[in-house]
Amino acid sequence: MEQTFQTVLLVLVMGLGRLCKRVAGVRASAPAFVFFSILFVWAVYISVVRRVISSLLDIVINIEMIMVLIGLCSIMLSDPGFLTHHSCAHLSVIDEIESQGEELKVSTSVAHQEPPTEEVGEFTRYRRVRYCRYCKNYVMGLDHHCPAFGNCIGQRNHALFLVLVVGFAISEASFVVCASHFTTKSETSKEVGEKANTSRNLVVGTALFCMIQVLWQVVFIVWHVHCACFNIKTDEWINWKNYPEFQSKVIPHEGQPHPDVQFTNPYDKGILRNLKEFFATDANHQPPAFHKTGRVPDVFNR
Repeated sequence: MEQTFQTVLLVLVMGLGRLCKRVAGVRASAPAFVFFSILFVWAVYISVVRRVISSLLDIVINIEMIMVLIGLCSIMLSDPGFLTHHSCAHLSVIDEIESQGEELKVSTSVAHQEPPTEEVGEFTRYRRVRYCRYCKNYVMGLDHHCPAFGNCIGQRNHALFLVLVVGFAISEASFVVCASHFTTKSETSKEVGEKANTSRNLVVGTALFCMIQVLWQVVFIVWHVHCACFNIKTDEWINWKNYPEFQSKVIPHEGQPHPDVQFTNPYDKGILRNLKEFFATDANHQPPAFHKTGRVPDVFNR
């Protein structure tokens, strides 16, 4: 009888999960896992940990959980900077760039050149457009595709992504602190029995999960703060040999058959300007248009 009940419960949970994925428009399991893990942590807090927490801290924890869920929905539905064919304002510029070909190739010393013409200026604005093979779309300022959030992280939502990861780390660290307080209280209390042990084990297990989450999230946050300070994307850092603007040829020494290629960052404008650009919203500017076939000129990927 008990096994039958567990089987029915498992089927119901799986069905509910699929229904929620369909309602939320989520195509992958990773975002659903993230969503339900936050709900699970929150449920453990409300049902078990909350009774030993002060009213002020309780309000703070609940606000953190609500803000994380709102941020998660926002990042899943956000536009990272997809190129669309609804805007035609830049089509002539792109065609001009495509027709000129190599003449408008980005130089690795772009930061030291004279101010470009209007057409080259438009190209310079969009030269960091990259292709995401998961979304099968071109994204302005693509950093990476985030499976956990089911969306690309690009120019338009990179700051939101960083704030959200910080929110995850803070909320889960707060739960660990509250769980530690609960464990201390439960050890000194006279409450015994199977129910008390189950509650304690549930809280300890959830706290360990949150600690592991916080550990990698802190490393992740440090990396993205570093990228923001030096105006570099994760994709560009990993695949810099595929992008000519990040390659600087070094004059070969005597006896070397070929010149060495070193990494250079033409987008680094200093930490303050880089951070200002990172957090600046570009809501009033629409991405450039592309051809109806979905093809973006090859000049974007040089």
